[in-house]
Amino acid sequence: MRGVAILGSTGSIGTSTLRVLARQRDRFRLVALTAGSNAELLDCQAEEWRPDFIGIVNGSPSRTARERGASCLLTAATHPDVDIVVNAVVGFAGLDATLAALRAGKRVALANKESLVVGGELVLEAARQGGGELIPIDSEHSAVLQCLTDRRAEISRLILTASGGPFRDWPQAQLADATVAEALNHPTWRMGNKISVDSATLANKALEIIEAHFLFGLGYDALDVVVHPQSIVHAFVEFVDGSVLGQLGFPTMELPILYALSHPERLPDAGVRRFDPLATGALTFEPVRTEVFRAFGAGVAAGRRGGTAPAIFNAANEVAVAGFLAGKIRFARIAEVIEAVLAELRVEVASSLEVIRDADRQARTRAERMVG
Repeated sequence: MRGVAILGSTGSIGTSTLRVLARQRDRFRLVALTAGSNAELLDCQAEEWRPDFIGIVNGSPSRTARERGASCLLTAATHPDVDIVVNAVVGFAGLDATLAALRAGKRVALANKESLVVGGELVLEAARQGGGELIPIDSEHSAVLQCLTDRRAEISRLILTASGGPFRDWPQAQLADATVAEALNHPTWRMGNKISVDSATLANKALEIIEAHFLFGLGYDALDVVVHPQSIVHAFVEFVDGSVLGQLGFPTMELPILYALSHPERLPDAGVRRFDPLATGALTFEPVRTEVFRAFGAGVAAGRRGGTAPAIFNAANEVAVAGFLAGKIRFARIAEVIEAVLAELRVEVASSLEVIRDADRQARTRAERMVG
């Protein structure tokens, strides 16, 4: 029985993880739950699962939470009975918990890609120092990991797939005034609001490229993205001899969550839809329209630049997306805010958490002025 903590239990990844755990009760025990603000759902989860620790970061009072505030994430992540920390916190807020869990020697099943985007070197160093390990939950990175086994030294290229989002084939002029409801209407995945907008702008795919750079130790020239509207192929891995392996499956986060919990083992799970090639229909691939989805290009360029540039990109994107969801800016303005903030701020060497925090703060301040 391995102890599990879920950070962000009321979100899409958190609730999916609970469904997986419900089918694997003989192998895993839920030790800790934390939520951002949904106290009502957190209390329902706590009453069903009876974990040892329950925390809530903000929002309405919770009947069951023992700790309130951001510190509850650290308490859950370092709980002595926890072996695996599922970090499903959204955004920069998940970084501290990732670092704490790795330093405490935990496995981090990482859905919070921003941890690696903004603090990649610090995260890797925390894993080295504490003996923790990073196992990705993102479907694309899980697909890569499943293809690799012990062949990391033989990789020549990774190709991540992107659905293209709800605006994949929209003309640029029409895209400028896309509504919030249209941006949230993802064609193949059901996700939280922030990541749904990131998928619509393709900023999410830039975040995943940066994440892959740190997870698999590859330069940006060896990382590609193709649009695959059916979301059946999650990634391709090309090896030095030209051979290519791909990982396929119907769109569900429950399979990569299960693999992150069990890696390197594979556990039987009757709850995951079995693959049927006759049910997939035609599988197609297209280039990314970088001239239309400018947030993608800005993010990849920030990754290549390194230092605090990815943290600046992430912070500007978080503020711009929040502004769009609140009705303060148009959809097209998201990329404009990101580009302007990146152009304005000086990029520093990401030598410490304090430097990264300062870059994040400055970027948010600039972006909020543009949005506000």
